[in-house]
Amino acid sequence: MDSQVLVALALSLVGGLSTSLGALIVILNQAPNLKMLGLLQGFAAGLMLSISFLDLAHNAINSIGFLKGNLWFFAGVIFFAIVANFIPEPTLAPISDGNSKKKNGDGGKDIAKKHRRQVLFSGIITAIGISLHNFPEGMAIFLGSIKGLRVGVNMAIAIALHNIPEGVAVALPLYFATESKWQAFKLATLSGLAEPLGVILVAYLFPSSISPEVLEGLLGSVGGVMAFLTLHEMLPLAFDYAGQKQAVKAVFFGMAFMSASLYFLEISLPEDLSL
Repeated sequence: MDSQVLVALALSLVGGLSTSLGALIVILNQAPNLKMLGLLQGFAAGLMLSISFLDLAHNAINSIGFLKGNLWFFAGVIFFAIVANFIPEPTLAPISDGNSKKKNGDGGKDIAKKHRRQVLFSGIITAIGISLHNFPEGMAIFLGSIKGLRVGVNMAIAIALHNIPEGVAVALPLYFATESKWQAFKLATLSGLAEPLGVILVAYLFPSSISPEVLEGLLGSVGGVMAFLTLHEMLPLAFDYAGQKQAVKAVFFGMAFMSASLYFLEISLPEDLSL
C-alpha cells in the first residue's frame, strides 16, 4: 500500500474514531428519560438536516448546477421513500406515566418495548446517515494529506472535533434502546470508520473510475436520503417524546451547532480544497 495512503488512513482514523469520544460521553452517564431523549433526538435531527441541506445538497448544487443538483437530491429522496415501504417499522406507543404502567401490568412492559424498538430504529438510521456523511470527510483527508502532512493533520484535528457530537447522536438512542453500553459504543465507532473507507475509495477508485460530477451527484443523493430519514423517522419521535415546541427548538439548535461546526471546518481547509 502506498505510503501516502497509509498516512491518510492513519489521519482518517484519528478523525473517525473521535465518534468514539462522543459515545463515551453518553455511556459514562445514565440513560436519559423519554423527554430528554426526545430533545436529544431533535438535536440529532438538526445535525442531520444541516448536513443534508447545507452541506451535501448545497455542495452538489454549487458543483454541478441547480437543476442537476436538485435532480440528484430528489432521486435520493424518491429512492429511499420506495425502500422505506419495505422496511418494517415499530409502532410508536403513547407515553404513559408510572401509575398507568402499574395498573396495566404487562401492558406497561409492552409499551416500554415499543418505545425501545422505535428508538433503536431511529438510532440505526442516525448511524447510517452519519456513516454516509463521513465518507467525503475521509476523501477530503486523503486529498489534504497529498498536499502536505501539515494540511492533513490540521484537517484530521478539525474533523475529529466536528465528529464528537455525531458520536453522541449515534450512541444516545442506541444506549437508551438496548441498555447496552457496548452496543452503543460499538455502532458509534463503526459509523466513524466510514472515514478510512472513504480514503480507500478515493485512493483506488477516484478519479480513474468515478467522475467528479457523478461523485458530487451521489453525495447530493445521500443528502436526499438523510433528509427523508430525518423527517420520516427522527422528527416524529422527537415530537412525541419532547413535545412539538421543545423539539423544534432542539432541531434548530442542532442545525445551528452543525452549521457552526461546518463553518469552522471549512475555514481550517486550504482555499482550493473543501468538503
